[in-house]
Amino acid sequence: MSEITIYTAKKIITMDDSQPEATAVAVREGLILEVGTLESLKPWMEEHPYRIDDEFSGKVVMPGFIDPHQHPTMAAMMLQMEFICAMEWRLPWGTVDPVVGKDAFLERVAELDKNMEDPTEPLFIWGYHFLWHGHIRRPDLDKISTTRPIIVWFRSFHEMMMNEPALERFNLTPDSIGSSPQADLINGHFYEAGYVIALNSGVLDYLLDEERYRLGMERLIQVMRFGGHTAIGDMAVGLFDLEKEIEMTYKVMGDESIPFRMMMVPSPFVLLATEGNADKACEVISELSKHNTDKIQFRDHVKMFADGAMFSQLAMLKEPGYIDGHHGEWMMPPETFESVARTFWHQGYRIHVHTVGDLGLEMVIDTLAKLQNEFPRADHGFTIEHFCMSTPEQVKRLAELGAHVSATVQYAYELSGMYSRKGVGYERASQFARIGECRRQGITVALHSDYGISPALPLNTAWVASNRINIEGDLIAPSERLSLDDALKAITINAAVVMNMQDEIGSIRSGKKADFTILDDDPYKVGVEQLKDIGIWGTVFEGKKYPLKECQ
Repeated sequence: MSEITIYTAKKIITMDDSQPEATAVAVREGLILEVGTLESLKPWMEEHPYRIDDEFSGKVVMPGFIDPHQHPTMAAMMLQMEFICAMEWRLPWGTVDPVVGKDAFLERVAELDKNMEDPTEPLFIWGYHFLWHGHIRRPDLDKISTTRPIIVWFRSFHEMMMNEPALERFNLTPDSIGSSPQADLINGHFYEAGYVIALNSGVLDYLLDEERYRLGMERLIQVMRFGGHTAIGDMAVGLFDLEKEIEMTYKVMGDESIPFRMMMVPSPFVLLATEGNADKACEVISELSKHNTDKIQFRDHVKMFADGAMFSQLAMLKEPGYIDGHHGEWMMPPETFESVARTFWHQGYRIHVHTVGDLGLEMVIDTLAKLQNEFPRADHGFTIEHFCMSTPEQVKRLAELGAHVSATVQYAYELSGMYSRKGVGYERASQFARIGECRRQGITVALHSDYGISPALPLNTAWVASNRINIEGDLIAPSERLSLDDALKAITINAAVVMNMQDEIGSIRSGKKADFTILDDDPYKVGVEQLKDIGIWGTVFEGKKYPLKECQ
Protein backbone atom coordinates (compact mmCIF):
# COMPACT_ATOMS: atom_id res chain seq x y z
CA MET A 1 0.00 0.00 0.00
CA SER A 2 1.05 3.59 -0.60
CA GLU A 3 2.09 6.09 2.05
CA ILE A 4 -0.52 7.74 4.24
CA THR A 5 -0.85 11.51 3.96
CA ILE A 6 -2.02 13.28 7.10
CA TYR A 7 -3.39 16.75 6.47
CA THR A 8 -3.42 19.01 9.50
CA ALA A 9 -5.52 22.17 9.68
CA LYS A 10 -6.52 24.97 11.98
CA LYS A 11 -9.95 23.38 11.89
CA ILE A 12 -11.66 20.59 10.01
CA ILE A 13 -15.44 20.95 9.74
CA THR A 14 -16.63 17.42 9.08
CA MET A 15 -20.41 18.00 8.62
CA ASP A 16 -20.74 14.74 10.59
CA ASP A 17 -22.77 15.33 13.75
CA SER A 18 -20.98 12.47 15.54
CA GLN A 19 -17.67 14.35 15.33
CA PRO A 20 -18.28 17.89 14.07
CA GLU A 21 -14.69 19.15 14.34
CA ALA A 22 -11.15 17.83 13.99
CA THR A 23 -7.63 19.05 13.28
CA ALA A 24 -6.14 16.16 11.28
CA VAL A 25 -7.29 13.73 8.61
CA ALA A 26 -5.46 10.67 7.31
CA VAL A 27 -5.78 9.90 3.60
CA ARG A 28 -4.52 7.04 1.47
CA GLU A 29 -5.22 6.23 -2.18
CA GLY A 30 -8.02 8.76 -2.39
CA LEU A 31 -9.94 7.60 0.69
CA ILE A 32 -10.23 8.93 4.22
CA LEU A 33 -8.78 6.51 6.76
CA GLU A 34 -9.66 8.49 9.85
CA VAL A 35 -10.35 12.04 10.97
CA GLY A 36 -9.46 13.37 14.40
CA THR A 37 -6.23 14.71 15.87
CA LEU A 38 -2.58 13.78 15.46
CA GLU A 39 -2.88 12.07 18.81
CA SER A 40 -5.92 9.98 17.81
CA LEU A 41 -4.28 9.05 14.49
CA LYS A 42 -1.19 7.54 16.19
CA PRO A 43 -2.25 3.89 15.65
CA TRP A 44 -2.12 4.47 11.88
CA MET A 45 1.17 6.30 12.15
CA GLU A 46 2.76 3.53 14.21
CA GLU A 47 1.70 0.82 11.78
CA HIS A 48 2.16 2.41 8.33
CA PRO A 49 4.54 4.79 6.54
CA TYR A 50 3.15 8.31 6.55
CA ARG A 51 3.91 11.94 5.97
CA ILE A 52 2.37 15.00 7.58
CA ASP A 53 1.28 17.81 5.26
CA ASP A 54 0.80 21.01 7.25
CA GLU A 55 0.11 23.39 4.35
CA PHE A 56 -3.42 23.87 5.71
CA SER A 57 -2.30 24.61 9.27
CA GLY A 58 -3.72 28.11 8.95
CA LYS A 59 -6.77 27.08 6.89
CA VAL A 60 -10.19 25.56 7.49
CA VAL A 61 -11.03 22.28 5.76
CA MET A 62 -14.59 21.40 4.79
CA PRO A 63 -16.11 18.54 2.80
CA GLY A 64 -15.81 19.30 -0.90
CA PHE A 65 -18.61 21.55 -2.09
CA ILE A 66 -21.33 19.82 -4.09
CA ASP A 67 -23.68 21.44 -6.59
CA PRO A 68 -26.28 18.77 -7.39
CA HIS A 69 -27.97 20.70 -10.20
CA GLN A 70 -26.04 22.24 -13.04
CA HIS A 71 -26.22 22.11 -16.81
CA PRO A 72 -22.65 21.73 -18.09
CA THR A 73 -23.58 21.70 -21.78
CA MET A 74 -25.82 24.73 -21.36
CA ALA A 75 -23.02 26.42 -19.42
CA ALA A 76 -20.48 25.50 -22.11
CA MET A 77 -22.70 27.29 -24.63
CA MET A 78 -23.31 30.25 -22.35
CA LEU A 79 -19.60 30.68 -21.61
CA GLN A 80 -18.98 31.19 -25.32
CA MET A 81 -21.33 34.19 -25.29
CA GLU A 82 -21.02 37.81 -24.29
CA PHE A 83 -22.69 38.54 -20.95
CA ILE A 84 -25.06 41.51 -20.70
CA CYS A 85 -26.83 41.06 -17.36
CA ALA A 86 -28.68 43.18 -14.86
CA MET A 87 -26.61 41.64 -12.03
CA GLU A 88 -22.89 41.43 -11.44
CA TRP A 89 -21.28 38.12 -12.39
CA ARG A 90 -17.98 37.03 -10.85
CA LEU A 91 -16.01 34.72 -13.11
CA PRO A 92 -12.47 33.35 -12.75
CA TRP A 93 -11.19 35.65 -15.50
CA GLY A 94 -12.98 38.81 -14.40
CA THR A 95 -16.17 40.43 -13.18
CA VAL A 96 -19.01 41.38 -15.54
CA ASP A 97 -20.56 44.68 -14.49
CA PRO A 98 -24.34 45.01 -14.52
CA VAL A 99 -26.20 46.69 -17.39
CA VAL A 100 -29.70 48.02 -16.71
CA GLY A 101 -32.15 49.71 -19.08
CA LYS A 102 -33.14 49.21 -22.72
CA ASP A 103 -30.87 51.90 -24.12
CA ALA A 104 -27.88 50.68 -22.13
CA PHE A 105 -28.49 47.10 -23.25
CA LEU A 106 -28.73 48.01 -26.94
CA GLU A 107 -25.71 50.30 -26.68
CA ARG A 108 -23.67 47.42 -25.28
CA VAL A 109 -24.87 45.13 -28.11
CA ALA A 110 -23.87 47.78 -30.66
CA GLU A 111 -20.46 48.14 -29.01
CA LEU A 112 -19.85 44.40 -29.20
CA ASP A 113 -20.96 44.35 -32.83
CA LYS A 114 -18.61 47.21 -33.69
CA ASN A 115 -15.64 45.43 -32.09
CA MET A 116 -16.06 42.28 -34.21
CA GLU A 117 -14.06 42.13 -37.45
CA ASP A 118 -16.13 39.76 -39.61
CA PRO A 119 -19.52 41.45 -40.26
CA THR A 120 -21.21 38.09 -40.81
CA GLU A 121 -19.89 36.29 -37.70
CA PRO A 122 -22.78 35.52 -35.30
CA LEU A 123 -22.91 37.50 -32.07
CA PHE A 124 -24.35 35.52 -29.16
CA ILE A 125 -25.42 37.42 -26.06
CA TRP A 126 -26.70 36.02 -22.78
CA GLY A 127 -28.47 37.69 -19.87
CA TYR A 128 -31.44 39.65 -21.24
CA HIS A 129 -34.49 40.11 -19.01
CA PHE A 130 -37.39 42.31 -20.06
CA LEU A 131 -38.03 43.65 -16.55
CA TRP A 132 -34.53 45.10 -16.33
CA HIS A 133 -33.82 45.73 -20.03
CA GLY A 134 -37.21 46.72 -21.40
CA HIS A 135 -39.07 45.05 -24.26
CA ILE A 136 -36.48 44.44 -26.97
CA ARG A 137 -37.58 42.80 -30.18
CA ARG A 138 -36.25 41.92 -33.63
CA PRO A 139 -36.58 45.46 -35.08
CA ASP A 140 -34.35 46.80 -32.28
CA LEU A 141 -31.65 44.28 -33.15
CA ASP A 142 -32.05 44.88 -36.89
CA LYS A 143 -31.11 48.53 -36.33
CA ILE A 144 -27.75 47.41 -34.94
CA SER A 145 -26.78 45.22 -37.88
CA THR A 146 -28.31 44.15 -41.18
CA THR A 147 -25.49 41.66 -41.87
CA ARG A 148 -24.47 40.10 -38.57
CA PRO A 149 -26.68 37.41 -37.00
CA ILE A 150 -27.44 38.60 -33.45
CA ILE A 151 -28.86 36.03 -31.06
CA VAL A 152 -29.92 37.23 -27.63
CA TRP A 153 -30.36 34.49 -25.06
CA PHE A 154 -32.75 35.31 -22.25
CA ARG A 155 -31.64 35.11 -18.62
CA SER A 156 -33.77 32.00 -18.12
CA PHE A 157 -32.07 30.13 -20.98
CA HIS A 158 -35.58 29.03 -21.97
CA GLU A 159 -35.97 31.79 -24.59
CA MET A 160 -34.02 33.54 -27.31
CA MET A 161 -34.46 36.43 -29.71
CA MET A 162 -32.95 36.97 -33.17
CA ASN A 163 -32.53 39.70 -35.72
CA GLU A 164 -33.31 39.27 -39.42
CA PRO A 165 -29.80 38.05 -40.43
CA ALA A 166 -30.00 35.40 -37.68
CA LEU A 167 -33.41 34.20 -38.88
CA GLU A 168 -31.96 33.92 -42.39
CA ARG A 169 -28.76 32.23 -41.20
CA PHE A 170 -30.70 29.53 -39.39
CA ASN A 171 -33.52 29.28 -41.95
CA LEU A 172 -36.31 30.14 -39.53
CA THR A 173 -39.34 30.77 -41.75
CA PRO A 174 -43.12 30.27 -41.48
CA ASP A 175 -42.67 26.91 -43.19
CA SER A 176 -39.91 25.73 -40.86
CA ILE A 177 -41.62 26.68 -37.59
CA GLY A 178 -45.09 25.47 -38.58
CA SER A 179 -47.96 26.46 -36.31
CA SER A 180 -46.02 26.68 -33.05
CA PRO A 181 -47.61 29.42 -30.89
CA GLN A 182 -44.31 29.77 -29.01
CA ALA A 183 -42.33 30.93 -32.07
CA ASP A 184 -42.90 34.57 -33.06
CA LEU A 185 -41.05 35.44 -36.28
CA ILE A 186 -42.29 39.02 -36.39
CA ASN A 187 -40.54 39.80 -33.11
CA GLY A 188 -37.83 37.15 -33.53
CA HIS A 189 -38.90 35.62 -30.20
CA PHE A 190 -38.73 31.89 -29.43
CA TYR A 191 -39.69 30.36 -26.09
CA GLU A 192 -40.27 26.88 -24.59
CA ALA A 193 -41.36 24.65 -27.54
CA GLY A 194 -40.52 27.43 -30.00
CA TYR A 195 -37.11 27.71 -28.37
CA VAL A 196 -36.50 24.04 -29.15
CA ILE A 197 -37.39 24.70 -32.80
CA ALA A 198 -34.88 27.56 -32.93
CA LEU A 199 -32.19 25.46 -31.25
CA ASN A 200 -32.60 22.67 -33.76
CA SER A 201 -32.49 25.05 -36.72
CA GLY A 202 -28.69 25.10 -36.61
CA VAL A 203 -28.04 27.19 -33.49
CA LEU A 204 -27.19 24.09 -31.50
CA ASP A 205 -24.89 22.74 -34.21
CA TYR A 206 -23.02 26.03 -34.24
CA LEU A 207 -22.51 26.22 -30.48
CA LEU A 208 -21.76 22.51 -30.13
CA ASP A 209 -19.15 22.52 -32.86
CA GLU A 210 -16.36 20.49 -31.26
CA GLU A 211 -13.89 23.36 -30.95
CA ARG A 212 -16.43 25.78 -29.46
CA TYR A 213 -17.94 23.11 -27.22
CA ARG A 214 -14.51 22.17 -25.87
CA LEU A 215 -13.67 25.82 -25.22
CA GLY A 216 -16.91 26.24 -23.26
CA MET A 217 -16.23 23.10 -21.24
CA GLU A 218 -12.70 24.24 -20.42
CA ARG A 219 -14.07 27.55 -19.18
CA LEU A 220 -16.63 25.67 -17.11
CA ILE A 221 -13.83 23.71 -15.43
CA GLN A 222 -12.32 27.03 -14.33
CA VAL A 223 -15.70 28.14 -13.00
CA MET A 224 -16.13 24.93 -10.99
CA ARG A 225 -12.68 25.22 -9.46
CA PHE A 226 -13.24 28.91 -8.71
CA GLY A 227 -16.29 27.98 -6.62
CA GLY A 228 -14.52 25.20 -4.70
CA HIS A 229 -16.55 22.32 -6.17
CA THR A 230 -15.51 18.69 -5.95
CA ALA A 231 -18.78 17.20 -7.25
CA ILE A 232 -21.56 18.40 -9.54
CA GLY A 233 -24.72 16.95 -11.01
CA ASP A 234 -25.54 17.32 -14.71
CA MET A 235 -29.29 17.61 -14.21
CA ALA A 236 -30.71 16.92 -17.68
CA VAL A 237 -28.25 15.04 -19.86
CA GLY A 238 -29.60 14.75 -23.40
CA LEU A 239 -31.56 17.97 -23.36
CA PHE A 240 -29.56 19.18 -26.37
CA ASP A 241 -27.77 16.24 -28.01
CA LEU A 242 -27.42 13.04 -25.96
CA GLU A 243 -24.57 11.42 -27.88
CA LYS A 244 -22.56 14.62 -28.27
CA GLU A 245 -23.05 15.60 -24.63
CA ILE A 246 -21.84 12.22 -23.41
CA GLU A 247 -18.89 12.19 -25.80
CA MET A 248 -17.65 15.68 -24.90
CA THR A 249 -18.28 15.33 -21.18
CA TYR A 250 -16.22 12.17 -20.91
CA LYS A 251 -13.57 13.51 -23.26
CA VAL A 252 -13.02 16.79 -21.41
CA MET A 253 -14.29 16.29 -17.86
CA GLY A 254 -13.06 12.72 -17.72
CA ASP A 255 -9.41 13.74 -17.97
CA GLU A 256 -7.51 12.63 -14.89
CA SER A 257 -6.40 16.21 -14.22
CA ILE A 258 -9.98 17.41 -13.58
CA PRO A 259 -10.55 17.62 -9.81
CA PHE A 260 -14.26 16.98 -9.48
CA ARG A 261 -16.71 14.15 -10.07
CA MET A 262 -20.01 14.25 -11.95
CA MET A 263 -23.36 12.58 -11.53
CA MET A 264 -25.08 12.37 -14.92
CA VAL A 265 -28.87 12.61 -14.69
CA PRO A 266 -30.55 12.02 -18.05
CA SER A 267 -33.82 13.57 -19.13
CA PRO A 268 -36.42 11.74 -21.24
CA PHE A 269 -37.71 15.11 -22.50
CA VAL A 270 -36.18 14.81 -25.98
CA LEU A 271 -36.18 11.01 -26.02
CA LEU A 272 -39.97 10.97 -25.77
CA ALA A 273 -40.08 12.57 -29.21
CA THR A 274 -37.27 10.54 -30.79
CA GLU A 275 -38.16 7.16 -29.27
CA GLY A 276 -41.94 7.51 -29.39
CA ASN A 277 -42.91 6.59 -25.82
CA ALA A 278 -41.72 6.48 -22.21
CA ASP A 279 -40.95 2.75 -22.21
CA LYS A 280 -38.48 3.10 -25.07
CA ALA A 281 -37.00 6.24 -23.54
CA CYS A 282 -36.51 4.29 -20.33
CA GLU A 283 -34.72 1.53 -22.24
CA VAL A 284 -32.27 4.03 -23.74
CA ILE A 285 -31.62 5.61 -20.35
CA SER A 286 -31.08 2.22 -18.69
CA GLU A 287 -28.15 1.57 -21.05
CA LEU A 288 -26.27 4.77 -20.28
CA SER A 289 -24.41 3.33 -17.29
CA LYS A 290 -22.16 1.51 -19.77
CA HIS A 291 -20.27 4.80 -20.07
CA ASN A 292 -19.50 4.97 -16.35
CA THR A 293 -16.03 5.70 -15.05
CA ASP A 294 -14.89 6.25 -11.48
CA LYS A 295 -15.48 10.02 -11.75
CA ILE A 296 -18.42 10.33 -14.16
CA GLN A 297 -21.45 8.11 -13.64
CA PHE A 298 -25.03 7.50 -14.66
CA ARG A 299 -26.99 5.87 -11.87
CA ASP A 300 -30.71 5.43 -11.15
CA HIS A 301 -31.71 9.07 -11.52
CA VAL A 302 -33.90 10.78 -14.12
CA LYS A 303 -34.90 14.43 -14.65
CA MET A 304 -38.39 15.55 -15.62
CA PHE A 305 -40.02 18.94 -16.21
CA ALA A 306 -43.29 20.41 -14.96
CA ASP A 307 -43.79 24.11 -15.71
CA GLY A 308 -41.99 26.99 -17.41
CA ALA A 309 -39.17 29.20 -16.21
CA MET A 310 -39.62 31.71 -13.39
CA PHE A 311 -37.16 34.15 -14.95
CA SER A 312 -39.52 34.27 -17.95
CA GLN A 313 -42.62 34.44 -15.74
CA LEU A 314 -43.84 31.25 -17.39
CA ALA A 315 -44.21 29.24 -14.18
CA MET A 316 -47.70 27.85 -13.62
CA LEU A 317 -49.37 29.62 -10.70
CA LYS A 318 -52.39 28.93 -8.57
CA GLU A 319 -54.91 31.73 -8.09
CA PRO A 320 -54.58 34.68 -8.05
CA GLY A 321 -51.85 34.08 -10.65
CA TYR A 322 -49.76 36.91 -12.12
CA ILE A 323 -50.72 40.50 -11.42
CA ASP A 324 -51.08 41.33 -15.12
CA GLY A 325 -53.30 38.30 -15.75
CA HIS A 326 -51.03 36.37 -18.13
CA HIS A 327 -50.63 32.62 -17.77
CA GLY A 328 -47.62 30.35 -17.51
CA GLU A 329 -46.80 27.32 -19.62
CA TRP A 330 -46.53 23.60 -18.99
CA MET A 331 -43.27 22.09 -20.20
CA MET A 332 -44.99 18.71 -20.05
CA PRO A 333 -48.80 18.54 -20.00
CA PRO A 334 -49.95 17.08 -16.67
CA GLU A 335 -51.35 13.90 -18.21
CA THR A 336 -48.07 13.27 -20.08
CA PHE A 337 -46.06 14.07 -16.97
CA GLU A 338 -47.98 11.55 -14.88
CA SER A 339 -47.65 8.80 -17.49
CA VAL A 340 -43.91 9.29 -17.94
CA ALA A 341 -43.30 9.58 -14.19
CA ARG A 342 -45.19 6.33 -13.65
CA THR A 343 -42.90 4.50 -16.08
CA PHE A 344 -39.73 5.57 -14.29
CA TRP A 345 -41.22 5.21 -10.81
CA HIS A 346 -42.10 1.57 -11.42
CA GLN A 347 -38.58 0.95 -12.72
CA GLY A 348 -37.12 2.22 -9.45
CA TYR A 349 -35.66 5.51 -10.65
CA ARG A 350 -35.05 8.45 -8.34
CA ILE A 351 -37.07 11.19 -10.07
CA HIS A 352 -36.00 14.84 -10.05
CA VAL A 353 -38.56 17.37 -11.26
CA HIS A 354 -38.03 20.92 -12.51
CA THR A 355 -40.85 22.60 -10.58
CA VAL A 356 -41.19 26.36 -10.28
CA GLY A 357 -44.73 27.67 -9.72
CA ASP A 358 -47.14 26.60 -6.98
CA LEU A 359 -49.60 25.15 -9.50
CA GLY A 360 -46.76 23.20 -11.07
CA LEU A 361 -45.81 21.98 -7.60
CA GLU A 362 -49.40 20.97 -6.87
CA MET A 363 -49.47 18.84 -10.00
CA VAL A 364 -46.15 17.20 -9.12
CA ILE A 365 -47.19 16.49 -5.52
CA ASP A 366 -50.49 14.99 -6.70
CA THR A 367 -48.56 12.76 -9.10
CA LEU A 368 -46.14 11.63 -6.38
CA ALA A 369 -49.04 10.84 -4.07
CA LYS A 370 -50.70 8.71 -6.77
CA LEU A 371 -47.49 6.83 -7.51
CA GLN A 372 -46.74 6.19 -3.86
CA ASN A 373 -50.28 4.89 -3.38
CA GLU A 374 -50.06 2.61 -6.44
CA PHE A 375 -46.56 1.30 -5.84
CA PRO A 376 -45.16 2.29 -2.42
CA ARG A 377 -41.41 2.90 -2.27
CA ALA A 378 -39.21 3.70 0.72
CA ASP A 379 -36.25 6.05 0.25
CA HIS A 380 -37.47 6.89 -3.25
CA GLY A 381 -35.40 10.08 -3.52
CA PHE A 382 -38.11 12.04 -5.36
CA THR A 383 -36.72 15.57 -5.49
CA ILE A 384 -38.33 18.92 -6.23
CA GLU A 385 -35.80 20.92 -8.23
CA HIS A 386 -35.81 24.76 -8.06
CA PHE A 387 -38.81 25.13 -5.71
CA CYS A 388 -39.55 28.79 -6.30
CA MET A 389 -43.20 29.14 -5.27
CA SER A 390 -45.02 26.98 -2.76
CA THR A 391 -47.52 27.09 0.08
CA PRO A 392 -46.98 25.88 3.66
CA GLU A 393 -49.58 23.19 3.04
CA GLN A 394 -47.63 21.90 0.04
CA VAL A 395 -44.45 21.73 2.11
CA LYS A 396 -46.28 19.60 4.68
CA ARG A 397 -47.44 17.23 1.93
CA LEU A 398 -43.91 16.95 0.56
CA ALA A 399 -42.67 15.99 4.01
CA GLU A 400 -45.41 13.38 4.42
CA LEU A 401 -44.51 11.90 1.02
CA GLY A 402 -40.78 11.72 1.81
CA ALA A 403 -39.62 14.09 -0.92
CA HIS A 404 -36.39 16.10 -0.97
CA VAL A 405 -35.99 19.72 -2.04
CA SER A 406 -33.07 21.07 -4.08
CA ALA A 407 -33.64 24.80 -4.16
CA THR A 408 -32.55 27.68 -6.40
CA VAL A 409 -32.40 30.45 -3.80
CA GLN A 410 -31.27 32.92 -6.48
CA TYR A 411 -34.98 33.47 -7.16
CA ALA A 412 -35.32 35.04 -3.73
CA TYR A 413 -32.17 37.12 -4.12
CA GLU A 414 -32.53 38.34 -7.67
CA LEU A 415 -36.26 38.31 -8.47
CA SER A 416 -38.16 38.97 -5.25
CA GLY A 417 -37.92 42.76 -5.37
CA MET A 418 -38.84 43.23 -9.01
CA TYR A 419 -41.47 40.46 -8.99
CA SER A 420 -43.14 41.97 -5.93
CA ARG A 421 -43.91 44.99 -8.15
CA LYS A 422 -44.23 43.39 -11.58
CA GLY A 423 -45.13 39.77 -11.16
CA VAL A 424 -46.83 38.22 -8.17
CA GLY A 425 -46.93 40.82 -5.38
CA TYR A 426 -44.86 41.20 -2.23
CA GLU A 427 -46.37 38.39 -0.14
CA ARG A 428 -45.60 35.61 -2.59
CA ALA A 429 -42.37 37.09 -3.97
CA SER A 430 -40.87 37.51 -0.50
CA GLN A 431 -41.52 33.81 0.16
CA PHE A 432 -39.71 32.47 -2.91
CA ALA A 433 -37.72 29.36 -1.88
CA ARG A 434 -39.64 28.45 1.29
CA ILE A 435 -36.75 26.40 2.65
CA GLY A 436 -37.01 27.37 6.30
CA GLU A 437 -40.40 25.69 6.49
CA CYS A 438 -38.96 22.68 4.66
CA ARG A 439 -36.39 22.20 7.40
CA ARG A 440 -39.03 22.66 10.12
CA GLN A 441 -40.97 19.86 8.47
CA GLY A 442 -37.88 17.63 8.39
CA ILE A 443 -37.29 17.76 4.62
CA THR A 444 -33.74 17.31 3.36
CA VAL A 445 -32.83 20.62 1.72
CA ALA A 446 -29.96 21.03 -0.75
CA LEU A 447 -28.96 24.19 -2.58
CA HIS A 448 -27.89 24.45 -6.19
CA SER A 449 -26.91 27.06 -8.76
CA ASP A 450 -28.69 25.65 -11.83
CA TYR A 451 -25.62 27.12 -13.54
CA GLY A 452 -25.93 29.37 -15.41
CA ILE A 453 -29.15 30.57 -13.80
CA SER A 454 -27.12 31.72 -10.83
CA PRO A 455 -23.39 31.97 -10.13
CA ALA A 456 -21.67 28.67 -9.36
CA LEU A 457 -20.42 29.93 -5.99
CA PRO A 458 -21.66 27.62 -3.20
CA LEU A 459 -20.65 29.96 -0.37
CA ASN A 460 -22.61 32.77 -2.04
CA THR A 461 -25.61 30.46 -2.43
CA ALA A 462 -25.37 29.49 1.26
CA TRP A 463 -25.14 33.21 2.13
CA VAL A 464 -28.39 33.92 0.26
CA ALA A 465 -30.14 31.01 1.99
CA SER A 466 -28.99 32.01 5.49
CA ASN A 467 -29.54 35.77 5.16
CA ARG A 468 -32.42 36.22 2.68
CA ILE A 469 -31.31 39.74 1.83
CA ASN A 470 -32.24 40.39 -1.78
CA ILE A 471 -30.43 42.38 -4.47
CA GLU A 472 -32.26 45.52 -3.33
CA GLY A 473 -30.97 45.10 0.23
CA ASP A 474 -34.32 44.07 1.72
CA LEU A 475 -34.73 41.29 4.28
CA ILE A 476 -37.44 38.97 2.94
CA ALA A 477 -39.38 36.31 4.89
CA PRO A 478 -36.74 35.93 7.63
CA SER A 479 -38.50 32.83 8.97
CA GLU A 480 -37.50 31.08 5.73
CA ARG A 481 -33.78 31.54 6.38
CA LEU A 482 -31.62 28.49 6.93
CA SER A 483 -29.38 28.32 9.96
CA LEU A 484 -25.67 28.53 9.20
CA ASP A 485 -25.34 24.81 9.91
CA ASP A 486 -28.22 23.89 7.58
CA ALA A 487 -26.88 26.20 4.86
CA LEU A 488 -23.47 24.51 4.97
CA LYS A 489 -25.08 21.06 5.00
CA ALA A 490 -27.12 22.12 1.96
CA ILE A 491 -23.91 22.48 -0.11
CA THR A 492 -22.23 19.36 1.32
CA ILE A 493 -23.92 16.37 2.95
CA ASN A 494 -27.52 17.22 2.00
CA ALA A 495 -26.46 17.82 -1.59
CA ALA A 496 -24.87 14.37 -1.47
CA VAL A 497 -28.17 12.93 -0.19
CA VAL A 498 -30.05 14.42 -3.16
CA MET A 499 -27.50 12.73 -5.45
CA ASN A 500 -27.74 9.53 -3.34
CA MET A 501 -23.98 9.69 -2.85
CA GLN A 502 -24.02 10.33 0.91
CA ASP A 503 -22.08 7.10 1.57
CA GLU A 504 -19.23 8.38 -0.61
CA ILE A 505 -19.02 12.18 -0.31
CA GLY A 506 -20.54 15.13 1.54
CA SER A 507 -18.85 14.76 4.94
CA ILE A 508 -15.40 13.99 6.27
CA ARG A 509 -15.36 10.58 7.88
CA SER A 510 -13.63 7.23 7.62
CA GLY A 511 -14.30 5.41 4.35
CA LYS A 512 -15.42 8.37 2.24
CA LYS A 513 -13.66 9.98 -0.69
CA ALA A 514 -10.93 12.42 0.34
CA ASP A 515 -12.64 15.41 -1.30
CA PHE A 516 -12.17 18.69 0.60
CA THR A 517 -12.66 22.42 0.03
CA ILE A 518 -10.02 24.56 1.72
CA LEU A 519 -11.16 27.91 3.15
CA ASP A 520 -9.26 30.93 4.43
CA ASP A 521 -11.68 31.49 7.32
CA ASP A 522 -14.06 29.54 9.53
CA PRO A 523 -17.72 30.01 8.52
CA TYR A 524 -18.80 29.45 12.12
CA LYS A 525 -16.48 32.22 13.27
CA VAL A 526 -17.28 34.85 10.64
CA GLY A 527 -21.01 34.04 10.69
CA VAL A 528 -23.70 34.12 8.02
CA GLU A 529 -23.19 37.81 7.27
CA GLN A 530 -19.70 37.27 5.81
CA LEU A 531 -20.17 33.77 4.42
CA LYS A 532 -19.96 34.82 0.78
CA ASP A 533 -16.71 36.71 1.36
CA ILE A 534 -14.67 33.76 2.64
CA GLY A 535 -11.68 33.11 0.41
CA ILE A 536 -11.10 29.69 -1.16
CA TRP A 537 -7.55 28.32 -1.30
CA GLY A 538 -8.58 25.46 -3.57
CA THR A 539 -9.58 21.85 -3.15
CA VAL A 540 -8.31 18.40 -2.36
CA PHE A 541 -9.75 15.78 -4.69
CA GLU A 542 -9.23 12.10 -3.88
CA GLY A 543 -6.37 13.11 -1.63
CA LYS A 544 -4.51 15.34 -4.11
CA LYS A 545 -4.18 19.11 -3.70
CA TYR A 546 -5.51 21.50 -6.35
CA PRO A 547 -4.77 25.13 -5.42
CA LEU A 548 -6.78 27.76 -7.26
CA LYS A 549 -3.62 29.59 -8.28
CA GLU A 550 -2.96 26.77 -10.76
CA CYS A 551 -6.02 27.65 -12.85
CA GLN A 552 -6.01 31.44 -12.63
